[in-house]
Amino acid sequence: QVQLVESGGGLVQAGGSLRLSCAASGSTFSTGSMSWFRQAPGMQREWVATINNRGTTYYADSVKGRFTISRDNAKTTVYLQMNSLKPEDTAVYYCKFTTDRDHDYWGQGTQVTVSS
Repeated sequence: QVQLVESGGGLVQAGGSLRLSCAASGSTFSTGSMSWFRQAPGMQREWVATINNRGTTYYADSVKGRFTISRDNAKTTVYLQMNSLKPEDTAVYYCKFTTDRDHDYWGQGTQVTVSS
């Protein structure tokens, strides 16, 4: 069983930055991939970024060049550095851990609000 705890959300003005963290329990962290998703009010949850167990990163077009996903296997933590934030980035952000056997675990979410 893997438990995920997100932190780092908050209120920021447009153009500002935030760094989200997702701390994972369990010994399988280094073999799995980590992703960030977000869900705005009334919208479906959408994928934001992924980092696999080799450190290869992937981004949605809407955040490419502004967001950076990274991981620290020693701390079993994944980060999402968000720069040049826009009001449309406002959402609840969730991290997801996918094991090497394709089992998914989700965090509880952290609110990010970007004011114009």
